[in-house]
Order: sequence, then C-alpha cells, then structure tokens
Amino acid sequence: MAAFTGQTESLGMSALSVVLIGPDERRRRALAQAFIGPQAVIGREFSEYPDVDDLDEFMDADHDAVIVDLEPNPERALDVVEYMCAQNTSITVMVHSARSDSELLVRCMRAGAREFLTDPVLPATIAEALVRASARRDEARRHTTATGKLFVFAGAKGGSGVTTVASNFALALARYGKVALIDLDMPLGDAALTLGLNSKFTVLDVLDNLQRLDSDFLSGLLTRHPSGLAVLGSPDAIATAEPEPDALERLLRVARQDFSYVVVDAGSRPSNLFDLLFAMANAVYLVAQVGVTDLRNAHRFVSRYFSGADGQKLEIVLNRYAARNIEIDEAAVNKALTRPAKWKIPNDFGAARTAQNTGIPLASGTNQIARALADMAAIAAGQPMAEKKKKKFSLFG
Repeated sequence: MAAFTGQTESLGMSALSVVLIGPDERRRRALAQAFIGPQAVIGREFSEYPDVDDLDEFMDADHDAVIVDLEPNPERALDVVEYMCAQNTSITVMVHSARSDSELLVRCMRAGAREFLTDPVLPATIAEALVRASARRDEARRHTTATGKLFVFAGAKGGSGVTTVASNFALALARYGKVALIDLDMPLGDAALTLGLNSKFTVLDVLDNLQRLDSDFLSGLLTRHPSGLAVLGSPDAIATAEPEPDALERLLRVARQDFSYVVVDAGSRPSNLFDLLFAMANAVYLVAQVGVTDLRNAHRFVSRYFSGADGQKLEIVLNRYAARNIEIDEAAVNKALTRPAKWKIPNDFGAARTAQNTGIPLASGTNQIARALADMAAIAAGQPMAEKKKKKFSLFG
C-alpha cells in the first residue's frame, strides 16, 4: 500500500482539498509549500504511485484536486492519471513535470489531465489553476442530486417548545423513511436529550473536519434512536460561533443525499443562517404559543422572512394550544400572524412533563400531542392523516 499522510484541519468550502502524488520527496514538499494557502489545503499525500485499491479508497473521499508528479516515472504516473480521470470526471487532475515537452503535454491531456505544471511553478500559475479547479468543483456540486426533503423548525421566542416539536416530529416522520435530525441550536441545543439519547459526536465534529465530510464520515457521527432516527446533536459546551454558510450548506447537502428527510432544529435565537436554511428548506415550521410576546415575534418573523414568494413554505405551529383562550381568540391570533395557523399542538402538561422526566419522547406515546405530531409527519411525507375516532353517545349513557 502506498504511504500517505493525512491532514485534519478545518476546511471551509472556499478552500480546495488537494492530494499530492509523487515519489520524489523534495519535489513533493516544494509543491506542498506552493499550494498551501487560503485557496487550498493538502488533504493527503502519497510518497509513491498508488495502486488501484489505494486510488479507489481516496477517490471516495471528498477531495477536489490531485497533483501527480511525472518524475521519475512518467509512464507509471500517466497510468494513475488515466485511471483517476476515467473514474471521476468531476475531480481536477493536474500533472507536474520537470520539463516542458509538447509530446508529453498531449499525452497528459489525452489521459484526462486538466492542468500541466512545469518547473518552476509560479504563484500566478497555481492561483489560476486553483480558480479553474474551484469552478469545476462548484459546477459538479450544483449537479449533485440531493433528493431528501429538508424541514426546518424555528421558534418565535425562547421557551416556545421548538426543540420538543422538532425532535418528536422527526421521530414520527421516521415511520415513513430514513430521517436525520440535526440540532443547530448551537448555544444550548438539547434535541438529543429530548429523545433520551447521549450523543457522542456533535455538529462541531463535522465543522472541524469538513475536508473529510462525506456520507460515510457523517454516518459515523450520527447517534441512532431505536426507531431508526439518526441524530446529530448540538455541542455539550456552549458554542460561541455559528457555522459558516458554506459549511452548513455542505453538511445539509451530504445529509440530503443519504436521508429521505432531514429535520433541522434551528432554535429560537435570531441567526445569520436563517436565510440560507429557509432558502434550502422544503417547508419551514414556525413554532409559537398564544401569547402577546410570541405573537408579536411571530409577526416580525413572518414579515422578515416570508412576506414574499417563499411564504408558501411557511407553516405556523401553535404549541401548547388551548382552544378556550378567552384573552386572545382565534381571530386575533390569525390577525397577528397574518395567516391562519396550520397546526395546533394541544396543551397536555402531564404528558409533556412525563416525557421530560423519563426521557421517553412524546411521539412514542398515545397522548394528544403524539397524535397531532403524527398528523404533521404524515402530511410532510405525503401520506394521509389517520382518521379520527368519533365518540359514540347514547341517550341512556
């Protein structure tokens, strides 16, 4: 097996993950120094030309460009180039040669190489090659099919119950397909705890290893609920920074390739990521309660994010709803929200407290809240809601 070294530095979407292949250590080190910078990071190095098994292994990872040194064995190097280009047309393969040779250049291009670098490799040449490689990567990602539906839950204010609703909705949705729940309530998220799970890995583990992020890597970080629901929890420690938009987009794209449904708990704190999340979402659930401050915040939320064409994505969820609220009637609620609420989660304090204290999710029971969440999940999955059983009355009791 070819010897290699790995690098696990945090990598943003704007930087390319580059693989170096070359038996000559001095030349490989010089290339590494020339390419490291804000545009690229060395994701892996091979100190000899890899065989087919090694090539298959690293090409399954999320690398963007490969540089193959033709020295000291151009024939073996070209075999590597030709194999990689045949297996993956989206990756940018560059060759590095000690001399400028027109015949060799033609052979490299026929093998599929996109760039031909000759000594001395100038900074301007590297910059131009990386710009072209970045454009190819972005184009390939735009054509990557992400078939899973994305459902985003946000709260009108703290304490609205967005995590409880999102977590139990995801659990109810799991009966219809593969579901991933991602907790992006970064300061103090507790979606995993709500489901009675101890999450070993968190969102931060993804963000700190973006250069390794693919389906297999993400799968290894997820905690599984007995229902089959996969959970990526929020950090145990208080997170002081939000994910970069490019990093979040990449995480959600990978998740939607593997799961039929991805549910995001976006929390109740205003976030710079809301625009991205709502743009990507198939549906956004705004969770609020019937109260003056909740309705005021919900009105501002709707006006800010859903006053335009995206308004059809929004579904308002009234949590802990009591139909006989004499202070604020339904007409006043609809006026404040600028539209009727689509979902009403009943106020079942006993069931909610039991779930909180036992770690047994609400959606696992037969309470009124579980039935309401089951209806939400069924509609989200394109399924009919369960028929309500009507009570029978007799004149004789």
